[in-house]
Order: sequence, then structure tokens, then C-alpha cells
Amino acid sequence: MFTLTETTEQMIQDADAATFSRALTNLLATFEPITLAQLEGAALLDRSEIKYLLPQHLLLPVLSELRDAYAVLMIAGQPLSHYRTLYFDTSDLAMYRRHHAGAPDRYKVRTREYVDSATAFLEVKHRTGGRRTVKRRIPTEAPVTMLPAQAEAFLAQACPYPADTLIPCLWNHYTRITLVSARQAERVTVDFDVKFARDTGQIALPDIVIAEVKYAGSRSASEFVRLMHRYHVRETGFSKYCVGISLLRSDIKYNRFKAKHRLLARLTHENDQTTLA
Repeated sequence: MFTLTETTEQMIQDADAATFSRALTNLLATFEPITLAQLEGAALLDRSEIKYLLPQHLLLPVLSELRDAYAVLMIAGQPLSHYRTLYFDTSDLAMYRRHHAGAPDRYKVRTREYVDSATAFLEVKHRTGGRRTVKRRIPTEAPVTMLPAQAEAFLAQACPYPADTLIPCLWNHYTRITLVSARQAERVTVDFDVKFARDTGQIALPDIVIAEVKYAGSRSASEFVRLMHRYHVRETGFSKYCVGISLLRSDIKYNRFKAKHRLLARLTHENDQTTLA
């Protein structure tokens, strides 16, 4: 029986990735552009959120139906932005464990680098219950792997975890498309090529798209939400930090995230089957 060598398989994967990248760039060029300065005028730091997971093969048809309803963020003339995030937690993963326990009131502390604009922030995300999220941040000169001196006062105001109790726990890299609604206070972030890493290993989710609708108005007015209903894609909670930790650490409880692991496996299989067809 004929089987492909690993080198041949990699060449096929690289060719598929290049074809997808060209098609995606060409499609995004048909959107109305919006600049980073225009986006910062509507930062949506206090907002509601809805998340979706979908296989990568759906991304192009979904985007093709959104051109009249959304503009696309352009940074340095490019619609694809690259992000690096480092999450902090206590040595016993108190923030992870609180999320795993289902607490509605919870926090994430992270440093984020916006690679293409060469900017970085220390951020705290506070999920206050329901769909409401409040994000606070301060700029840093560069991504930090150890919390700087100014973090102590910021964290004392923004979250219940003192700076001296927090250590770096997980790196997260991905590519993002940001869509901005022409009709209401709403943004949709579309993340793909997601990778997680820590000192003991790394893992990639190459066939998965994580879409998040961030809005201050009515969710029923969102064209993206309506489109997800048409495609029968269900909303689902998804924490990059918690899923990354649960995939890379075998010494912690992750019962609450097993369903997410199964969903990732199913969507990856669906994408592989569609690509082969």
C-alpha cells in the first residue's frame, strides 16, 4: 500500500496553508478598512462577549458574507495581526482553579504584545458574571516575563492577586483578524493558527478558529451572531488560558474542560475530512 512520507505530507500541508493564506488576504482586501486610531476610539473595555469555535474551512465562506456589515482593522497596511500573550497565575494556579470550579466572578492577568504595531500592555480581564467583561491595562515598554515595579499598584486596584504572588505560566501565540461593525458598538475578533507553550512543551491548534463577539449594544443586532445561527455553530465558552493549561499539564484537574478537548478534536477531524475532499 502506498503511503506518503513525512516530507511529502509536510509539503502538502505547506501548500494548503499557502493557498489558504492567499485566499484569505484577497478576501479581506474587499472589506472597508479601519485604522488602529479609529478602533481605539471605541475600545469596548467594558463589554459583553460571545465566543464560537469553528473549523478553519468555514472561515472563508463566513467572511465572504460579512463584507457589507463590518470593516476590517488594518495595521501597517495588513489585515492579519500577530499576538503574543503570556499569562500569569499563582504557583498553585488559583485563577485556573477558580475558572475550573465554575466561579462566575474570575480574573485573568496577562502581558500582551501586539507584534505588528510593536506595542505591549499588562492587562487584567475581570469576568463579572453573565457575559460582562471589564478589561484594564497599562502600557509596558516591551512584553514582560517578570512583573515590573509599576504592576504592584495597578494589580492592587485591578484584581485581588498581589503582584508578588504571580508567576508566568503559559505563552499563547496566534494570528487575528479584527472586524468592526458598521451598525453598532461591536467588534468581532477571529483568531487562528493558535499555539500554546510552557517550559515543558508546546501544542498547536492549526485547524481551529476562535471567534469572539464583543459588544456593548444588543447581541440580536449582530450580523455575525445571526450568521453563526445560520451555519448551526453554537456559542461556547472558551478560555485560551485554561484550555492551554489543561492541554499541557497532566498534573491538574481538567474535568470541566474535557468537553472542549472533544470539541477541538471533532472540529479538527471535520476540517481534515473537508480538506481531503
